[in-house]
Amino acid sequence: MLKLAFITLGIVALAVVLLCIKMIIVPNGTFSSTHISGNKEMRRRGIHCVQSMDAMERKENRHKVSERRKTETKN
Repeated sequence: MLKLAFITLGIVALAVVLLCIKMIIVPNGTFSSTHISGNKEMRRRGIHCVQSMDAMERKENRHKVSERRKTETKN
């Protein structure tokens, strides 16, 4: 049982090292941005993340025209 735990721990440690190879080898290495706003082509096409798109859609438009018609009162 203990042997299996050490093997599992070794595999997990190897996976972590392989995932971080760029950070370990390259000075000041970082993970590349996986966010949509970090992609130049997506920004060029005007595609944003869902949270940003939702915030833009919910934002109140200062220049909107009221679509409600005012009812006239009869005298």
